[in-house]
Amino acid sequence: MHEYITKLHTEYQMLGEQLQNPSVFQDHKEATRIQKRLAQIEPVMPLVREYIDCKKIMSEAEETYDDPELKILAKEEGAKAEKRLPMIEEQLKKELLETDPLDERNVILEVRAGTGGEEAALFASELLRMYLRYAETQSWKTELLNKHDAESGGLKEASVRIDGDHVYGKLKYEGGVHRVQRVPATESKGRLHTSAASIVILPEAEETDVEIRPDDLRIDTFRASGAGGQHVNKVESAVRITHLPTGVVVSCQSERSQLQNRARAMEHLRAKIYAHAKEEEARKKGDLRSAQVKSGDRSDKIRTYNFPQDRVTDHRIGKSFYNLPGIMEGNLESIIHALHAPATEQ
Repeated sequence: MHEYITKLHTEYQMLGEQLQNPSVFQDHKEATRIQKRLAQIEPVMPLVREYIDCKKIMSEAEETYDDPELKILAKEEGAKAEKRLPMIEEQLKKELLETDPLDERNVILEVRAGTGGEEAALFASELLRMYLRYAETQSWKTELLNKHDAESGGLKEASVRIDGDHVYGKLKYEGGVHRVQRVPATESKGRLHTSAASIVILPEAEETDVEIRPDDLRIDTFRASGAGGQHVNKVESAVRITHLPTGVVVSCQSERSQLQNRARAMEHLRAKIYAHAKEEEARKKGDLRSAQVKSGDRSDKIRTYNFPQDRVTDHRIGKSFYNLPGIMEGNLESIIHALHAPATEQ
């Protein structure tokens, strides 16, 4: 902890010095990076400075003084600093854990049917509706970017942009495979079926977060389908963008113009590439709690929705929640709160 705090203090000083140099503003991307990083560190700096001061006082207390009274005073101050140090460390850990600069960002939510055929597609559409309802309770704006319906009803996949206050902070632990257990309406013998759908939560990425070269893109246009007015199926307004180095593909058909759909698709592409980079970084640090499973296989789950028992169980925290109809109507606050609570509260 000591080494990390010292590095953080040094980094803050160096960034401040760099920002004092007018030449740094000639590189807009670098200046933005420095400003953003300073804003991230600034809230914990009072604690960092207090920690360094305590370390200094403790070091000085070990020095030999000719004046006996001065030596006694130094020892007393050193003892106070030593007692205070663990409390500062604990508070710093909490602050650094809770302060995620991405929390304030908007998100792109992706939902995709997994294992289970028709029932998986129906469950995927219900999950999408659940999150749209939850967004309403938070006064967030939602915009459907892309949607592919299943032939037999339900949803193959969809992507939605959610804009509002603290969106990523609220939804970042929702990503993963969601499993449902229930008797489908088409099941004549009353047998319990298990199906799955996957949710991906992508923090919105700024242009300075991800560098995408035009040469790395293949852009295709096609006719939009579904609701949208007279232009549907008559004008090639929908856009599909493929990022050649990674193979990431996104599409958008929500807007009336090709130009608008292209801009929305680029936002989605940046978010996917940025999220991939952040996940790799988290995996290297061992941050398993933020990892998002995307396979859509029912055996690889974070949460189970058991309709016969009126229960939702989140397997990461080993906790169950009841009133399943209410949860499917968007009443997710108790689950989201539990996922964000410290381990000692669970």
